[in-house]
Amino acid sequence: MRRWGALIVLGTAQFLMVLDTAVMNVSISQLVEDFDTEVTAIQAVITLYALVMAAFMIIGGRIGDILGRRRVFLIGMCVYGTGSALTAVSPTLWVLALGWSIIEGLGAALVLPSMAALVAESYRGRDRSVAYGVIGGLAGAGIAVGPLLGGWVTTYLTWRLVFAGEVVVVLAVLLFRRAITEQPRTGRRPALDPVGAVLSAAGLGIGVLGVLQSTTWGWVAPRDPPFTVLGFAPTLFVVAAGVGLLYAFQAWERHREARGEDPLVHLALFRRPVLRSGLMTLVSQNLILLGLFFTIPLYLQVVQGFDAFQTGLRLLPVSVTMLVASLGGAGLGRRVGPRRVVRAALVVLAASIAWLLGTIRPEIDDAQFFGAMALLGLGMGLLASQLGNVVQSTAGEQERSEVGGLQFTAQNLGSSLGTALIGSILIGALTQAFTTQVEQNPRLSEEARRQTSIALESGVSFVSTDQVHSAAEQAGLPPGEVDAVTESYATAQLNGLKAAIFATGGITLASFLVTRHLPTASPGTAVGTGGATPTPPPGPPNPTVPPSAPPKRRARHPRRP
Repeated sequence: MRRWGALIVLGTAQFLMVLDTAVMNVSISQLVEDFDTEVTAIQAVITLYALVMAAFMIIGGRIGDILGRRRVFLIGMCVYGTGSALTAVSPTLWVLALGWSIIEGLGAALVLPSMAALVAESYRGRDRSVAYGVIGGLAGAGIAVGPLLGGWVTTYLTWRLVFAGEVVVVLAVLLFRRAITEQPRTGRRPALDPVGAVLSAAGLGIGVLGVLQSTTWGWVAPRDPPFTVLGFAPTLFVVAAGVGLLYAFQAWERHREARGEDPLVHLALFRRPVLRSGLMTLVSQNLILLGLFFTIPLYLQVVQGFDAFQTGLRLLPVSVTMLVASLGGAGLGRRVGPRRVVRAALVVLAASIAWLLGTIRPEIDDAQFFGAMALLGLGMGLLASQLGNVVQSTAGEQERSEVGGLQFTAQNLGSSLGTALIGSILIGALTQAFTTQVEQNPRLSEEARRQTSIALESGVSFVSTDQVHSAAEQAGLPPGEVDAVTESYATAQLNGLKAAIFATGGITLASFLVTRHLPTASPGTAVGTGGATPTPPPGPPNPTVPPSAPPKRRARHPRRP
């Protein structure tokens, strides 16, 4: 048991950070009410959390190389605990964003790359595969506990208690810090690349910001932007600016390497096919998961009217099966290879999304929804059981933190894009469907259509039909037209949800294209990584041949005369 002490402490940190996001997703409606805001504002806070982690994860990994991974892990836990404490007492949405999205996000950016490196450093061979399976399982456990615990606490107490509890967990991790060990570093410590850090963080941040703001700015035709560019919405221009900064980052890193200086990221890592494939699959996995976990709670809470606890109960099947599949998938990967497991997981995900689409109705069928959620968790758990070990298998001992930074950058880039992109598709499809419904509804007068069109020009939000009914009454529409507008919005809601979920299905199918270079054998045994393969621990000498026995010589035959 003693050898797993480090895994227990490190895994607790992983569990804590997944629990955090799951609680936020299931508490969307309560947060909207508590801070007197809209769904899009909470979407922005959730996206900003993942975005801060994605932007600073590479930097966090490099700081781990400079100061020591164990030290940076503990510093990051202190920062994370400070953010949790501020979140628990946040009086306004801006303080919530500061405490949760920014301070906690920065703490996680320090913790997670060092955690991945420390797990790989602490275990070898089969134990390493088991360790990453457990880490994936604990991520599944966080998703399992998050909706249920967060839903119950949010409904019957307050969501703030969850973040107060996180402070207690952080203190427990710090108390048992001696369980985490780190091998003494040899050689020169790398230097931080401040220019590369600014370019990478700005490029990732600005690019995802553009995707997030597409909800209110529009993609091409301006909806409600602060400014326009040549008459177009600024969204694509902002995204292009982010891509341009990332291109400048790449050029700067090549320049530093040519001068013999330490880059923030060694670009040669991206020439390793297995690493490239593993990172792209991580982006897809988290884009799909967070996109669905943003969309499904809206369906349950806004359309069906469930509270946070009832929502958590209905999300429990995906959480439980994800936990089970994460723990069992490590052994399956050793037998049949990660590529087969990942591709099977994508097939399961596609089937679950197709099933889920059939359950999006005005009245929920709990049995069908339960089955779709259980199948979704199975697919996600199988993915989670493979990708961490695959990515770390491509790294040499000195590259652990750097590759860990890339690993969690990919995860959180996928998470932020999932919430931003799928949320944008949801709002865009809702607006389009509502506009069409209003224009084609014969029960609405020209005056009602005109007033609805004016309201749509200022932006539409994902709200309950009761709120739409009240707004239509306040606008002075006759009772019959109030009902017609409400029914049109209810139909548009379901169409928007189906469009968002359908988009995740398309991303799932497209993800097959990036699995080509995943290994066909367990990374703990043989991997064609193009990078450093973990060296197994030295075993006992072969009992049939004594270690000191001299090599046998071929018997000499007397020469013939």
